[in-house]
Parts: sequence; C-alpha cells; structure tokens
Amino acid sequence: MDGGGRGGVYNPRTVEEVYRDFEGRRNGLIKALTTDVERFYRQCDPEKENLCLYGFPSEQWEVNLPAEEVPPELPEPALGINFARDGMPENDWLSLVAVHSDAWLLSVAYYFGARFGFDKSDRKRLFNMINDLPTIFEVVAGYCKKQTISNHSSTKSKSNTKGRGSESQMKYTKMQGKEDEEDDELEYEDEDEHGDTLCGACGENYASDEFWICCDICERWFHGKCVKITPARAEHIKQYKCPSCSSNKRARP
Repeated sequence: MDGGGRGGVYNPRTVEEVYRDFEGRRNGLIKALTTDVERFYRQCDPEKENLCLYGFPSEQWEVNLPAEEVPPELPEPALGINFARDGMPENDWLSLVAVHSDAWLLSVAYYFGARFGFDKSDRKRLFNMINDLPTIFEVVAGYCKKQTISNHSSTKSKSNTKGRGSESQMKYTKMQGKEDEEDDELEYEDEDEHGDTLCGACGENYASDEFWICCDICERWFHGKCVKITPARAEHIKQYKCPSCSSNKRARP
C-alpha cells in the first residue's frame, strides 16, 4: 500500500493539504463509480465478506476488507457495500454507494482537521473549499442518467425515449466541471429529444436545468416543482402517478 493507502504514513497538516487529500480520494472514488464501474461492479461480489470502497490521495481506488486494527488509522468507509449489489437496480446501488462515499470523505477530512487542531476559521475554510465541488452522488447520478439515455437512444425512436418509470428518467444536471466529448454529445442529445416537451401541469417547455418526472400511467412529463416531487423523493418512487391519474383512480366505484 502506498503512502496514501489505509494506515499509510501520509498525514496532511494544513487546510490546503487536507483539501488536496480530499480531492485525490474523491477523484479515485468517482473513477470507481463511473469510468471503472464494470471493474468495480465485478469486485463487489455479494458472496464475499463485508467489503469497503476506498479512495486514495493518488486518485486510485480499491475494494477491500476493512482494516483489522481497532480503532483504525482513519475512519472506515461504509461496510458491506457488496451485499446489496444484486438486490437493487444497478444505478440505485451506485447512487447509494456514492452517498456513503461522500459521507466517508467528509469524515476523513474532518478527522485530519481535529487531529491537527484546525480552529473554527480553518474548518470553515476547508468546508467551503470542499463544498465548491459537486458531490460524488451528483456526479454519479448524472453519469447514470446519461448512460440510460445512451441505451435508450440506440434502440428506440424519439417518441419512445420518454420511456416509462421515473427512476431511469430523473434529470440531474449539476455535473462535474470538465466533460469529455462523448458526454457533451449525450447531453446535447438529451436536450434535443426533450426540447419540445411540455409540462402536463403548467404547460411550459422542458429546460435542462430543471428536474422533471414522467407519469407511468399517462406518460406525460411534469416539472418536479409543479407536482411537488424532489429528486431525492423520486428515487424512492417505484411507479409515479401524476395528480390527475391518482385522482381518476380514487374516483372509480
């Protein structure tokens, strides 16, 4: 294990060093959950023991068993991420791992802050630097959305790409700073497909910076704000029914 690994000798001591440590670990975790996702998925075998996803300052990642020492040198990531791999949709599982990875990154950064006596102003400065970056969850959710769009566009016509089910169609638009050319093409394709879509509630056009959700019954699209559905709430909805379809069902004898 290199100096940036578990129990290594790498110990950042200033706000800037802790931030660079955070950024390196974050980049490694993002690689695992996006560009290296197939390799990451294979390593998370549910038949194995409790596994953790580690990110290192060198921008590398590793799936491994937790540290044996108690307490460990650094806070440990979420334990047993492999057990849920086959029990839920892949994108939902990746998003869940991303949320826990965000929490782990913060715990490591603030562990260093406490260990090296950061005062209130240093902690605030560190948090502000960290908070300027998109969370891992935001990056991964956007990646999953684009992968879904790519799969649909290769097999279905424009009229069918609106699809069924809100989970695969949720629109997360806050992305990591610099996109490669393939991502740019997919984002343009998404906007072209939905540019003429109107909200079933207010009648306004689709906008790429807004969250939309599709009704599984009537297949109309709605602004999340118009039907009071947030991205976080939509994640837990297996079948979304718009207010009109819900009221029609209740009205039947």
